[in-house]
Formats: sequence, C-alpha cells, structure tokens
Amino acid sequence: EVQLQASGGGLVQAGGSLRLSCAASGFTFDDYGIGWFRQAPGKKREGLGCISHSAGSTVYADFVKGRFTISSDNAKNMVYLQMNDLKPEDTAVYYCGQDYISGCSGAVLTWGQGTQVTVSS
Repeated sequence: EVQLQASGGGLVQAGGSLRLSCAASGFTFDDYGIGWFRQAPGKKREGLGCISHSAGSTVYADFVKGRFTISSDNAKNMVYLQMNDLKPEDTAVYYCGQDYISGCSGAVLTWGQGTQVTVSS
C-alpha cells in the first residue's frame, strides 16, 4: 500500500523555522518525484515545490524561493521541507504528494496526510 505521511508541523512565531518530514512507503522511492503542497483555510491547495529523483534536482514556486528548501534522504525514503522566515500567511495544512513520474509534473498520484503549520504574528 502506497503511503505518505507528513509530520513536523506546529505553532511557530513569525520569522521562525520549521522542518517538515514526509515518510514514504509502498513504492520504489526513486521512481517518483515528491512534491510539497499546502492549503490554507478557504483557499485552494497550492504547490510549493518538488524534488525530482530522475533529474536529481528541485523546483520551487516563486513565492517560496529563498525561504523553503526541499531535500531527501533516499536511504530512508524521506523528503523534507525546510521552511525559514515563516510568515503568518504561511499558515496552512501542508501535504506531500507522490508525483506520477520520477520528475515533477505537478500532478499527484497519491496524497499524504497533512500536517498543520500555524505561524503567529
């Protein structure tokens, strides 16, 4: 069974940092890109970035460039989202998702359970 579980969310003050983790299982990790997404109350889910295992690279949405960094530990089937200089508008439920391909198409095959991030001003 394919499973992805995001964790590491919590309450943080503006300007602070958090590192989210995504534990993946049930599929060959290197065969799929893994993306990070978030959904704030009343808003659509939006993509933050993705790590491409085929290209060995990452891509980011413009609005998180310079603040968020995606990395992975292939030996542990883990993907991380390091978030720095957090702002109240970053408050959302954060999700990781298995891409359809080994790169980053933006289309999600399997969603993980989310983790809540709340940034106080």
